Amino acid sequence: MGEQVEITRRGAVCELRLNRPDKRNALTLDMYRTLAEGLASAEADPAVRAVLLSGAGACFSAGNDLKDFLAGPSFDDPTHPTVRFVRALPQFGKPLVCAVHGPTVGIGVTLLLHCDLVLAAERSTRLVLPFVQLGLVPEAASSLLLPRLLGPQRAAELVLLGEPLDARTAHAYGLVNRVVEDESLLEEARAVADALAAKPPEAMRRAKRLLRLDATGEIGARMDLEVAEFTQCLAGEEFAAAARAFFERSRRET
Repeated sequence: MGEQVEITRRGAVCELRLNRPDKRNALTLDMYRTLAEGLASAEADPAVRAVLLSGAGACFSAGNDLKDFLAGPSFDDPTHPTVRFVRALPQFGKPLVCAVHGPTVGIGVTLLLHCDLVLAAERSTRLVLPFVQLGLVPEAASSLLLPRLLGPQRAAELVLLGEPLDARTAHAYGLVNRVVEDESLLEEARAVADALAAKPPEAMRRAKRLLRLDATGEIGARMDLEVAEFTQCLAGEEFAAAARAFFERSRRET
């Protein structure tokens, strides 16, 4: 069995590729840990000038592996691998590109808000935020960033109804930069990452910092609030019922 997160170097670009296609790249705690470490390593390496996130198989990511997630430490533990990764995203100083395809769920969507450029596969991409349906609340500061990007009404529709968003609509809303053919997604994402990596690195870092400047600490504060609310939801009956239903469906399907 190969690594569930493949980390490779291609010139000045570091690629982090989710590689658990049999589980639709559902993220385990070990995968979060590897992703956080991969970002930290890329940040510290002057030879790396851009990072590309992608996923193997039929989709970018189906969100969290629920069984593994529930077996982990308390979500309000600052060393929780999920929290470490989520907090690393807005702090990452180099260009971050994402290639998204297929049914992409939860954290697979909210992490896009911290990427500098996002390319989406035209035919297969479906972005879903099912937090409320699962008895949970959104994370990764998405409760702050989505209304800023989409406007409050569109953000409410996406979060509260949890209906899928296709690539063209996501592009119209400003959630993705480019919509490309499914077959050329990775090739075009690599070309974009290469173009970013070819720019003067210090000017790139400064420009990104200015574009994403969080002068009042709103993102970190919102993440703290979301973690507190998320932790309470995890202990609630609504989430317990959703988890029971999920595991029952999984049992019937096996």
